[in-house]
Amino acid sequence: MPLDKHASITITAYDWVPDFARGLVRDLRVRWALEEVGLDYRVEYLPQGTQKMPPHRRRQPFGQVPTYEEGDLTLFESGAIVLHIADRAPGLLPGGPDARARATQWVIAALNTIEPHLSDWALATIFEAGEPWSLPRKPAIRERIDERLGELSARLGTNDWLEGDFCVGDLVMVATLQQVDDELADLFDRYPNLADYRARGEARPAYRRALQDHLAGFTGSPPPGWAEDQEKEALS
Repeated sequence: MPLDKHASITITAYDWVPDFARGLVRDLRVRWALEEVGLDYRVEYLPQGTQKMPPHRRRQPFGQVPTYEEGDLTLFESGAIVLHIADRAPGLLPGGPDARARATQWVIAALNTIEPHLSDWALATIFEAGEPWSLPRKPAIRERIDERLGELSARLGTNDWLEGDFCVGDLVMVATLQQVDDELADLFDRYPNLADYRARGEARPAYRRALQDHLAGFTGSPPPGWAEDQEKEALS
């Protein structure tokens, strides 16, 4: 689908990221949403470093990916983009204003309630792992993640999805849970319904297509002088 050069939708993605970030960069969420609703799109790949230059900052003031362009509309932030896609074409939002609001609340919950703690974990274990404050912080971060996953697990219960049928809230929540790394994997042993939930999302054909295209796009090379402190941009 993204090979359609005549598509009216263009998103941005990196042409290279470190191996650990592949499958986690936020353009994957946008690709998945577009695949779910059946919208054609094309991808503009950015060599690492160019995302901080003025042409891209005019689209994304923080110098990150993804962005979304369609006609006169330019959007940044994957959550806003995915919600726009869900509103633009059927397939990710249920009918009726109340049901749509409930689906939307799970997007916000994933980004505001679950993801910040997983981002803290990535800082402590990857980006700032060598700093003296990182190791002492890990138990507290892990405890917060455990608490949030336990609450999410209790709400999901035996249901397949959060609000009846698969919706945009599930898409963003599953993508957020993909940040649970090997060191936290035992938490999924405690909350097996969340492990099954993530697996159901990853088994969807639209996700598989999006992931394949996401991974195939990494054809570039790391920029000269690539340093560890630059790697934190890869997940943005």
